Amino acid sequence: MGAGDGAAEQARLAAERVARLKRRLDEAEPSAKPWDAVAVSDKVVADKLGELVPRGWYVLHDAHWPGRPKASLDHVLVGPGGVVVVDSKNWTGEVRVASGVLWQGRYARTQAVEGALAQCAAVTSVVAPQHRKLVRPLICMSAQPDLFGVTNSDVAVAGPHRLVGAIEALPRVLDRQAVAGLYAHLGQVLTHEQEPGITAFRNVRPGTVVPPTGPTANAGSSARRTGSSSRPVVRRDLSTAAAGEGHSRAGGSPGPKARQHGTGGAGRLALFAAFVIFAMYVLPYWGQ
Repeated sequence: MGAGDGAAEQARLAAERVARLKRRLDEAEPSAKPWDAVAVSDKVVADKLGELVPRGWYVLHDAHWPGRPKASLDHVLVGPGGVVVVDSKNWTGEVRVASGVLWQGRYARTQAVEGALAQCAAVTSVVAPQHRKLVRPLICMSAQPDLFGVTNSDVAVAGPHRLVGAIEALPRVLDRQAVAGLYAHLGQVLTHEQEPGITAFRNVRPGTVVPPTGPTANAGSSARRTGSSSRPVVRRDLSTAAAGEGHSRAGGSPGPKARQHGTGGAGRLALFAAFVIFAMYVLPYWGQ
């Protein structure tokens, strides 16, 4: 085989390797697209829910699902209309609510409705009895902007263009103080560590917000929004801050009482050591 034949063979093998790599990339791309679509879907819904913040609503994103340490709730809202648990979906094709049933094409999607009800029940289980009737489910179809309907099981289904209006249309059942208190409670319950090694979504997605004005703005909330694309900043209440300060002092330089205690302990130890030496080496020969 001449030099020309060897070069041609090398070129052929290189072309085959490039073709194989391209095929693998083409095969991997469809599996990545659904995740990208979900991320875009969540951002669309989160941005729409953000419009409710100046109107007295608090928003939690990627909240912990009570009783399921590794599961999450897409969005939980607390406001004048009560508590709304929003399940975000990115369904394509024809989606509609007909005769009280949610349909995607010719398939009845009863499982999605049952899932929304299960999320609602989980949040209901962690609120006070007087607020349990105020928790309701909603499914937001991010790819169906003008969709709106209500299923037989009273689950609202809305597209992004109808989402804010549907939530604002809820009758006012909570005043500002009750809203702030309920949000503070859910902020703690839905973001604390559930199992060793599993921390439930404390800082996961931009958009955790607190209404910027009014007396509720300084309530004991768990996080606030610093911008439309920034990460949420977690705020601690006074008791948490005090505990953190104590922990920092324990790990750093000791306070006056700690130093006092340490000095007294060392003095007592030295006195005890002197007594032991006296008893062992001096006392036996004392009377001789």
